[in-house]
Amino acid sequence: MKRIFLLIVTNLAVMLVLGIVASLLGVNRFLTANGLNLTALLGFAAVMGFGGAFISLLISKPMAKWTTGAQVITQPQNPDEAWLVDTVKQLSQRAGLEMPEVAIYEGEPNAFATGAFRNSALVAVSTGLLQGMTREEVEAVLAHEVAHIQNGDMVTLTLVQGVLNTFVVFLSRVIGYAVDSALRKNDEENTGPGIGYYMTSFVLDIVLGIAASVVVAWFSRQREFRADAGAAALMGRKQPMVNALQRLQTMESEGLPASLQAMGISGGLGKMFSSHPPLEERIAALQSS
Repeated sequence: MKRIFLLIVTNLAVMLVLGIVASLLGVNRFLTANGLNLTALLGFAAVMGFGGAFISLLISKPMAKWTTGAQVITQPQNPDEAWLVDTVKQLSQRAGLEMPEVAIYEGEPNAFATGAFRNSALVAVSTGLLQGMTREEVEAVLAHEVAHIQNGDMVTLTLVQGVLNTFVVFLSRVIGYAVDSALRKNDEENTGPGIGYYMTSFVLDIVLGIAASVVVAWFSRQREFRADAGAAALMGRKQPMVNALQRLQTMESEGLPASLQAMGISGGLGKMFSSHPPLEERIAALQSS
């Protein structure tokens, strides 16, 4: 839950910054110079929406390292690190991927994969996961994260977010224009957008952005089932992934930092905003596949 929260906050922050810059450059006045120009607004919304989503994607890997304190293994210092790097290498080769960066961070049992491109991703595992699982179970978790990369989940999630952002920007400004026009219906002197437009669109950017996150979370839950199935395919059997999920049920798993939950393995709290299905649902889906 924490990761999807920061993903949403980061995306909203980027969107709001872009909105402020656009206002300072006079874009809002251009859009409303002769009534609201819906065609120009849609183009503006698409640039803003996809721009915000892709900026968030491009900074995902450095943000991941910063928020977790993950240390990339450049040269294995012990047998465990050597095994970890070698295991990710083998899984990546089976998936047809370039070797991702491999990192370890201090924390409760968890893992994540992130990055803007399939062939320059990052796979990180916590010390808690390495200490609390068997090597076969850890390998299944790594396969799950590699499957996320193989499926292109980071980019797909960004495209979904970009579409939703576009609608958020478009609707917030259409409604903002309507509210502003109603407030100033007897004011014929000022032709540019007023305070009603700015305040309404700003508030709706946040409110509609949060509502859009429900859709993003739903999509994220669906791809967890695909990554579980992908892990089983990479390992040649599904039992190790089932065992890893069952192990997680018995472990006290702490959520990832907010910017990482979308690619992590642990479940979130709150059904609508959770980026992961309940573990029992994932186990049942895998066993019945």
